[in-house]
Amino acid sequence: MTLYIDPPMWPGHGRMWSHLVSDVSYDELHEFAARIGSPPRAFDGDHYDVPSTLYDTAVRAGAVPVDSKELLHRLVAAGLRRRKNAP
Repeated sequence: MTLYIDPPMWPGHGRMWSHLVSDVSYDELHEFAARIGSPPRAFDGDHYDVPSTLYDTAVRAGAVPVDSKELLHRLVAAGLRRRKNAP
């Protein structure tokens, strides 16, 4: 049961963003996101978009910092990857 977060390097809406994923379940992911103050609207199919202002909070709460490639690998290995155009 681990949550992973990549560095805030994704630009959007005048901010930099990270991705937060679980290697267990979406329920675990939703619970963790709520605990760090991330709103439900930040969920994007298989991950949460986390603004750079919440990055340190997520790490202090237990999210493991990894690079983006490792984050995607963990998400796929857990069977939780959802493609945008997938049914």
